[in-house]
Amino acid sequence: MVGTGSGTRSGTGGSTNSTTGGGAKPRGNFKKRRTKVKEHSKRQAMLNTHRVTPFKYDLNEIMVSTQMDESKASSFTASVIAKATRISSKDAKDFVKTFVEEGDLTKEESDRICRLLDRYSKYR
Repeated sequence: MVGTGSGTRSGTGGSTNSTTGGGAKPRGNFKKRRTKVKEHSKRQAMLNTHRVTPFKYDLNEIMVSTQMDESKASSFTASVIAKATRISSKDAKDFVKTFVEEGDLTKEESDRICRLLDRYSKYR
């Protein structure tokens, strides 16, 4: 009779806990995991990311009074913000000073931008 449900099933094998099946990992031939030691970089002054919007506003106020071309000023502003938030405020100040050497900014304008960077920076 088919479908009576009595008796044992044939062909399934007896043990389900074999050494090769069932998802068990073989013991031996494994590498020990080494824990990586985190190396902390020195804290440095960077633009406070919570205050980027007021910084942009103040920087645009300074850039309006400069003699720099509109498209160049926009690119300059974006680069200053990117360097100050990702690298450091010191690198952003060095970037500003290169524009003084090229003659695009005056010394007073670069000093105002550097003071602005100091005001909106924090150590992280």
